[in-house]
Amino acid sequence: MNKPILSAHFESRKPSAVRLAQMKYEERKVKPEAVINVGIGNVSLPANPAMQKRMFALDAKNSPFASGVIRYTTTAGTQECQDAFRNILNCEGFDTSKLHFQVTDGGSTAMELLLIGTCGPAGTDERPLLMIDPAYTNYISFAERTGRKTVTVKRELNENGNFTLPEIDEIEEVIKANNPGALLVIPYDNPTGQLHDYDSMKALAQLCVKYNMWMVSDEAYRELYYDTDKPLVSIWGVNDADVPGIEGRRISIETASKVWNACGLRIGALITDNAEFNNRSVAEYTANLCANAIGQYIFGALAHESKEGIIGWCQEIREYYREQILKVYRGLKEQEPNLIVSSPDASIYTVIDVRKVVKPGFDAIDFVLYCAGEGSINIDGVETTLLAAPMNGFYDIKDSEANPGSTQFRISFVETPEKMDKIPELFVKLLREYEAQR
Repeated sequence: MNKPILSAHFESRKPSAVRLAQMKYEERKVKPEAVINVGIGNVSLPANPAMQKRMFALDAKNSPFASGVIRYTTTAGTQECQDAFRNILNCEGFDTSKLHFQVTDGGSTAMELLLIGTCGPAGTDERPLLMIDPAYTNYISFAERTGRKTVTVKRELNENGNFTLPEIDEIEEVIKANNPGALLVIPYDNPTGQLHDYDSMKALAQLCVKYNMWMVSDEAYRELYYDTDKPLVSIWGVNDADVPGIEGRRISIETASKVWNACGLRIGALITDNAEFNNRSVAEYTANLCANAIGQYIFGALAHESKEGIIGWCQEIREYYREQILKVYRGLKEQEPNLIVSSPDASIYTVIDVRKVVKPGFDAIDFVLYCAGEGSINIDGVETTLLAAPMNGFYDIKDSEANPGSTQFRISFVETPEKMDKIPELFVKLLREYEAQR
């Protein structure tokens, strides 16, 4: 009997790099006593107290769900949830008077909307999304899902742990050759942990104006930067006074997941200063009906928080991650000085490059699958393994190109401090164990 035929797209699908290790580990028949999962940015910290208060009182008399009825909200999201995103930006010193807010099912849905809203028709090479490689793997996946093309300018991880951003004239050549519809920048970068300062943001904004591109800033980690002598960077801090013509082409992606510790809430936002883009994006999103109604209500609590409350919370989260990241960074270098570890400047990620300590032919995916499927070592008397994300999938590499991610891994700082303390020894010993049998 003939089997039903899958689409070519489904046949080509493989798990995302950030989920690969977890899926392989779930298939493992004999599991070690402990596993530390830093392959995905699944934050384990408690959500903001104001959000928790609403979460634990969904049946309270003043809750819109007290009667047990859960209805659709408006497609653009409840006014209160929009105001929560607005309040955060206001408290951080940005002018929101001309901004339009659309609430989405997580930042991921906002990514998909921006692709179909700024790029050329599906299945063509017209007006691709210009990204800075390595880039968050979901942008690559969503581009493939929606049939939109992506092009990249490439960074390299130097032996000192710094990612190099190409010169502006190099980026300009890529723009001239490909005519992108939008430029994506992640100022507090996922996956590299690199921090883009205002000078680089302004230089990129000038290119967007010169070549009539949208400028898209993924601001999931906006408050998480670790050189407090520098100002808080945002696309909303780059205006016509800095770069004439940038206003009206700015878009940001926001989320409840990271700074507000609510990954599973699945609440994000697409913010723009272009009224037409907002109107068309909401029209497109009517097919989705609306974002999670309960999630909107919980996140909406932040609409009523004071400036002191917002800034104080962000500072507390920033200090927590700074301590964890620096400790792991130093531990990795102590365990194996020849590891290349990305500079811990921003976000909640570190990239580890093993190119100086492994034999030729090493592949990050194979090592990740080994750790998830069979590897383990004894840490403090407990058989333990590690789940990390191979960087192969974070590079938008064409078939003929070598993939720098083949020797690189992204580590997410999402486990408890006690577990994160074990990462340096665990990673290095697993790597040595793997190399010994390869």
